[in-house]
Amino acid sequence: MTRTRLLQYLVIGIVLILCPIFITSSYIMHIAVTIAIYGILVLGLELVLGQTGLFSLGHAAFYGMGAYTSALIVMSLGLPIWIGAIGAVVASGLLGALLGFPTLRLRGDYLAIATLGFGEIFRLILVNWDSLTNGPMGLPGISRPQLFGHMFDETMYFYMIVIAFFLCLAAAYRISGSFLGRAFRAIRDDEDAAEFVGINISKYKIMAFTIGGMYAGLAGSFYAHYITFISPDTFVYQDSATLLAMVFLGGAGTVVGPVLGAVALVILPEALRFLAAWRMLVVGVLMVVMMIYRPQGIIGGGIHWPWQRKETLAALEKKQ
Repeated sequence: MTRTRLLQYLVIGIVLILCPIFITSSYIMHIAVTIAIYGILVLGLELVLGQTGLFSLGHAAFYGMGAYTSALIVMSLGLPIWIGAIGAVVASGLLGALLGFPTLRLRGDYLAIATLGFGEIFRLILVNWDSLTNGPMGLPGISRPQLFGHMFDETMYFYMIVIAFFLCLAAAYRISGSFLGRAFRAIRDDEDAAEFVGINISKYKIMAFTIGGMYAGLAGSFYAHYITFISPDTFVYQDSATLLAMVFLGGAGTVVGPVLGAVALVILPEALRFLAAWRMLVVGVLMVVMMIYRPQGIIGGGIHWPWQRKETLAALEKKQ
C-alpha cells in the first residue's frame, strides 16, 4: 500500500468515525448507512464491469440473493446474523458463478441482455416461490444485530457497515493490483489478445462474476438486517441500472470512482427532494451532461471502451 493511499484511508476513516458525533438527525444517519451499502455493491460491480469489462445488468439478483439468504438463515434456522452474512456471501458467489458459465461466449450487448434476463428470472422466482420467500408479500420482521443483548441502533450499525466497507475497499484494491486484477483488465482491453498470451478467459470471467456476487451478497445481508423487511420489488432491473450509472458516473476501472458515484447518486436525489416529481428529471439531465462532457466519470480511469476505440480510430484516420 502506497503512503498516499494509506493517508487517504486515514483521513476518510477519521471523518467517518467522527460523523456520528456531529450527525444528530436519524434521517442523515440513514443516508450515510445507505451510501455504505451502495458502496459495497458498486465495488462488486466495479470488479465485473470496470475491471473485467463485462456488462452486467443482473447485479440486483446477487443483491437479492444475499438479502434473502441471510434473512432466511436467521429467521428460519435461528442462527446468528454473522452466519447469515457468511451464507449470503457464499450463496451470492455461487449464483455469480452460475451466471458466468452460460454467458462465457457472450460479449457487449448480448451479455447485457442475458444478464438482464437472468435478473428478471431471479425476481420471478422470488415472487412465485411462496413457501420459501413468502412471495410478493416479502419477509417482514427480520432481526437486527445485537451486542451483549443490546440491539444495534443506527449509529452502531453505521460503524459496523463502515468497517465492512473499508475491508471490501481494501480487498478491491488488493485484487486490482494483483495478477488477478491484471488478468481482468487484459480481458477488458482485448479479450482475443488476452487469450493469445495464455490467459484462461473462461476461468477469469467466472471468477469476476463470483467475486462481484460475493460483494453484492454481503451488501444484501446488511440491507436486510438494517431495513428489517425485504420483498421482490426491492431487487429489480432499475436497481441494476442505478448501480451501472454509479459505476460510470464515478469512473469505471478506478475502484474508488464508483464509490464516489454511489455517494453522488444517493445524496443528489435527496438534496433535490424539494423539486418533488421533477427531481429525477434533474438528476437524469445532470447525468447526461456529465456523460457528454466527461464520459470517463468523476475520476477518469483512462479506459477505452469499444465505442470509444472506434471514435479514436476514426479521429486518427481523419487527421491522416
